[in-house]
Amino acid sequence: MTMESRLDDLEIRSAHLEAEQEQLTLMLLAQQKTIEELRDQLNYLKSVVREVAPSAVASRADETPPPHY
Repeated sequence: MTMESRLDDLEIRSAHLEAEQEQLTLMLLAQQKTIEELRDQLNYLKSVVREVAPSAVASRADETPPPHY
């Protein structure tokens, strides 16, 4: 194998790796966007569930004082 053919081979490999890296970056950005959308939806659903089914434990402000007070 000559030096020139080895250099050509390395340049081809480098170009393929750059293209693959670009694809992976685009996939990662799409996944991050999906994660953020899902996080927003989850937070919304949590707030809806809290409104529909409040906690069984009352807050301190809502509790009536015990009879000895």
